[in-house]
Formats: sequence, C-alpha cells, structure tokens
Amino acid sequence: MLIGGVQELTTLDFPGRLAAVVFTLGCNFRCGYCHNPQFVDEEQIKGMAKGVIPEEVFFKFLEKRYGKLEGVCISGGEPTLQPDILEFARKIKRMGFLVKLDTNGTRAGVLEKMIEEKIVDFFAMDIKTSLPKYRDIISALPDTGLRRDCSSKSGVGENLLINEIKKSKEIIQNSGLPYEFRTTAVKGKHTKEIFEEIGEWLKGSEAYFIQNFRNKKTLAEEYKKEEGFSEKELAEFKLLMEKYVKNCGVRM
Repeated sequence: MLIGGVQELTTLDFPGRLAAVVFTLGCNFRCGYCHNPQFVDEEQIKGMAKGVIPEEVFFKFLEKRYGKLEGVCISGGEPTLQPDILEFARKIKRMGFLVKLDTNGTRAGVLEKMIEEKIVDFFAMDIKTSLPKYRDIISALPDTGLRRDCSSKSGVGENLLINEIKKSKEIIQNSGLPYEFRTTAVKGKHTKEIFEEIGEWLKGSEAYFIQNFRNKKTLAEEYKKEEGFSEKELAEFKLLMEKYVKNCGVRM
C-alpha cells in the first residue's frame, strides 16, 4: 500500500466509532475542488516519495492503539486503485478492527470482493454529481484500463466509467452493510436541478450527506477563489433531498 498519511484519531470519519484514517496515494479522478490534492496530484505525490509511510509502521501504530480505537477508515486518493487493498483490509480485520472504505465507485469488483470476504464494515461513496454531469466534474477519465477507450469519439470509455459507478452504487445499497452516499456541493457545479437528478438516482438510499465546499486546499488554483454555499442554501438542498433518501444531513 502506498500510504501518504495517517490521522491517528477521528470521531467523525467513521460514524459512531473512534477510528484512525489512512490516506492512500493516487486517484483516477481530477476534481478541481478536491480537498486532498497532496494524495492526488502527480507532482505532489512525487515530492512525497520519501515520505511514504511503510505498512509495518502503520500496523505497529495500530497494535499500540488496540483497545482504544474501534476501526480504520481507508481513504485517499482512491483506495481501490491499490493492488493490495484486499490484503491490507484483511490485516486490519485480523487485528480486530472494523474497516470503513471511502471510494468514488469506479472499481465495483473490489467492493464485491471485500463484501464476499467480510473485510469491510462500512462504505462511504462519493457521488460527484448527477450521472450525465460526471464528465464536467472529474476532468480526466480513470488512468486504468478504462482509459484505453477515452479518446474514442463514441464515448465508450465514459460509458464504461458511468456503468461502473452505477454498479458500485447498487452493490453498496444491497450489501446489507451500513453506508452513506455524499456529495461535496460546489457553486457553479451543483444546483437544485442537479440535486433533483441525484435524488432520483439515489432514491430509497439509507443515508446521504451534503458536504459544503471549502477553499482552504484545492487541486485546481481557481477553486481557491470560490466560496461555499450559505447555510440557507444548503438547507434548501437538504429539504429537496429528503424527498428521496431516508436520512439526509449537511456537513459544513
């Protein structure tokens, strides 16, 4: 695992649990407003090469926190891109910790395997926008096998990507595990109409959160000039989404 950082304690990232967060390096999206650019941008990742945290260091940390922490949130970047993500999760589970996975949903097969092996306890999937608008948000298609089709004018690569995201959403909903979907709301990218489309897509979901954009740290410089939505605007989005999902919340 390419581990770029560890948050030793969080009471927020793993609902209802005291947990640590491990951040993996690399992502197949390039969302300009991304708040973890150090784990996504190739140049910043190169600069961190000597600072990558060895797995053994992380697991020694976990050993010392046994009985104090309940779980580990695997975040990123996009953790499912890591070739050894399954073994990493197995090790955490064998140590007696719960596992939460943060994902953008582009590798549905990994989610299926984690469920089959019972090495995941909670999913959080980012819903970037409504399905027709994904290309406007992610900027670059995945640097994975899907990328081979990206230059095609037929849009094959994009269709494969969207199908994978749709599949991941269904897998998570039908997993029997606790989960949440979440969208970072950004001015100019998210409107009431967009949330209506998201709502139709996620209809019947157990939990959905709207996260307000913050400009403190972003992947693209232009987003540092943007401001988040007001509490009133977010409340309006929440009221709209409550028509579609069972539990909806706002994170400022």
